[in-house]
Amino acid sequence: MLLAVAGLSESEITERTEQLATGNWSGFAPVEQQAFIFAQKLTRTPAAVDTADIRQLTEVFGSARAVDLIWHVSWCNYMTRVADALQLPLETENVFMNRDSPKEKEPQSTNAQ
Repeated sequence: MLLAVAGLSESEITERTEQLATGNWSGFAPVEQQAFIFAQKLTRTPAAVDTADIRQLTEVFGSARAVDLIWHVSWCNYMTRVADALQLPLETENVFMNRDSPKEKEPQSTNAQ
């Protein structure tokens, strides 16, 4: 759903997830590849993540974005593991699909008559 929220169409989401699932990320930008490599390591072997990994991530993304990436991957891993442990079903539909983009609200008249 995050890809849909980011504005990708259903066909783009399918293509992107298929590319990601192969593990061959050569078609992605080098910075994206770096993020995928880190996310995979944090997901599969979290105890193996060390200061060198964090340093490399910080060099590529800067401190703030590195923290965002670490937090987001950690959060997704946590949510997946909780959902799996509780055997929660996936949503059957994407509630964000076909949603109108937010429109600016028109200012309300303040004229008291």
